[in-house]
Amino acid sequence: MSKRLYFLVPNVATCKAIVNEMKETGIPESHTHVIGNHFTPLDGLHKASFLQKSEFTHGIEEGLGMGGVAGVIGGLLVVSFPPAGLVLGGGAVLLSALAGAGFGAVVSAMVAKDIPSRKLERFEDAIAEGQLLLLVDVPKKQVDSLVKLIHDHHPEAEIETISPSPTLGKT
Repeated sequence: MSKRLYFLVPNVATCKAIVNEMKETGIPESHTHVIGNHFTPLDGLHKASFLQKSEFTHGIEEGLGMGGVAGVIGGLLVVSFPPAGLVLGGGAVLLSALAGAGFGAVVSAMVAKDIPSRKLERFEDAIAEGQLLLLVDVPKKQVDSLVKLIHDHHPEAEIETISPSPTLGKT
């Protein structure tokens, strides 16, 4: 299991230094994601994708659950009240649950991809002012030592930790 560390840093140089220190401790650069405003060049830093900046993965999770439940209910209704002369079994419930989950995930993901992440709202003003937000996914057992390392070397960095929600794919 991992935690996501959020580093609010004042400039690109500090951000690069923190990323390099993370690499030295064994955290791959692919586990770092940087968010800045449109005017700040990220100069080779790993830019955050829409997966980190939107509610996309949360939308898929919600859509799978809600669509699956709706599919089960629909399947149960069809089995209980079959169309003229059809005899349906449990397979119809399973099939409708899978179809509902798939449909729910697709529709919910399409909507959620355009919704900014709620976890990043509190950083929006600082990012607009030119600071950078560095997101780093680290193993739980390394969180305390990495936070101490960064506090010792970069006291100007503001650090928060959040457990990432389980997602369909690692971000």
